[in-house]
Amino acid sequence: MLSETLDEVVFVEANGQRLETLIAGKGGTKLAVLLHGFPESNHSWRFQIPLLVKLGYEVWAPNLRGYGQSSKPPHMRDYAIEHLMEDVAQLMDQASNGRPVTLIAHDWGAIIAWAFAASNLRPLERLVILNVPHPARLAEGLRTWRQIRKSWYVFFFQLPWLPEKLMAAAGAQAIGRAFSALAMDQTNFGPDILQIYRDNALIPGALTAMVNYYRAAAQTKGLANFTRDKVTTISVPTLMIWGEEDLALGVELTDGYEELVEDFTLIRLKGVGHWVQQEAPQAVNQHLEAWLVR
Repeated sequence: MLSETLDEVVFVEANGQRLETLIAGKGGTKLAVLLHGFPESNHSWRFQIPLLVKLGYEVWAPNLRGYGQSSKPPHMRDYAIEHLMEDVAQLMDQASNGRPVTLIAHDWGAIIAWAFAASNLRPLERLVILNVPHPARLAEGLRTWRQIRKSWYVFFFQLPWLPEKLMAAAGAQAIGRAFSALAMDQTNFGPDILQIYRDNALIPGALTAMVNYYRAAAQTKGLANFTRDKVTTISVPTLMIWGEEDLALGVELTDGYEELVEDFTLIRLKGVGHWVQQEAPQAVNQHLEAWLVR
């Protein structure tokens, strides 16, 4: 899928990190930066990259810090939201060359993207979010037993060393199960795809880095700046695409954005789970293209 559009994989120095970054469609008149989630990698965008190149975008899809061959700083606080946002800002500085930037993100990448846009850290032309609510809505959701039950793993990840040990067992079998358990349609999650994610998880230091995203979110105060009473309204036109059968995040978290985003478009996909851009790439690409060229 990527071979038709892949230009190169490079290591970009950003914010003191070395980010393994896939670059496609070099020379495009616009820039799209793609941020993956947990426990994925930039391979999760394999269906969207050719579309974006066709639409005239140069695409930069990094493996976030801790993932793939990107840097894996050792301390929990290295994964606080302010550091993750600055990684993206400095990556964008090197990529944009004055071009308009569209930020597209899923899962943990989307938490970073929401915070990035709310902070006005760099100018954005468009923001596309997949299956993660605004941090203010997530905080509100976590006051309900409905969402607390769905987010049990966030609390489990606060334990030292045990989450990593269990996820690494049997060749990171639990990482593969994370996809099969949350995907309604597993067509695009064959053994070869799951092996990519399992292999990435087994890179020394990777699992601790991945879990440290959750530890830092709970144990540092960065995301507390994005609650409804503190956050700046996002003025960037924003598209949210949401698989309604997400077992980790309730669909009710797609409501209540009137004060959070000025220009907000919501697309809900029935019968689709959390891994929306991989599970339903045709539907996602159809809506993505229509919105980007509107």
